[in-house]
Amino acid sequence: MATQGDDDERSFFSEVPVRPARAKAAVDEKPHYLGHRDRLRERFASAGPDALPDYELLELLLFRLIPRTDTKPVAKALLARFGTLAEVLGAPVGLLQEVKGIGPTVALELKVVAATAQRMARGEVHGREVLASWQQLLDYCRSAMAFEAREQFRILFLDKKNALIADEVQQTGTVDHTPVYPREVVKRALELSATAIILVHNHPSGDPTPSRADIEMTKEIIEAAKRLGISVHDHIIIGRKGYSSMKGLLLI
Repeated sequence: MATQGDDDERSFFSEVPVRPARAKAAVDEKPHYLGHRDRLRERFASAGPDALPDYELLELLLFRLIPRTDTKPVAKALLARFGTLAEVLGAPVGLLQEVKGIGPTVALELKVVAATAQRMARGEVHGREVLASWQQLLDYCRSAMAFEAREQFRILFLDKKNALIADEVQQTGTVDHTPVYPREVVKRALELSATAIILVHNHPSGDPTPSRADIEMTKEIIEAAKRLGISVHDHIIIGRKGYSSMKGLLLI
């Protein structure tokens, strides 16, 4: 027999609105960034890379490196920290990992991408007459050196047709100095049967203006090379803000 309490309980539950179950809806609901990824890929495919700003191009790269995550904040954080896409790829692994969302694996993969880009740029000038493809040469040197944290002294060895024989980093120094020995430069040129060289080094400060020490060192190398019939075509200084050519500045 039903009691008054039973009637009250049935009455209470009959008045409670029935809410649809959310469990299935939660399963079916896709993360918001998945649609964004598809749209970004479509834009890249249809309009090409130039239609995307740096942060979106970096997002595309991070899609495969960081799955199941919204990579837009990570891409923007990287650019906020380092400035440009080139500087992100040129940043050391340790500094990359200081950005939230970038672990050791992702940092290393970004360096693989950077190395691949540098290899492609080097392929554009290797074996070619470098004086006829000067812009490609500058692009390669900038991609290889502009964002290094320490000074590097690089030598481009050329044959009698001014084609690139070899590209070597001879010395790596500190943030503002690299020891260079003219005798070693000339010795290596003779070993490679090079008849001309182009000297290249970077300024981690970003300012490519030649220092007095840069100019004096270049003149010493020119004098040592001249005695053995080796020409020094130029000394290029690379920085994040551009480059300087000592020949173009009439310093040599």
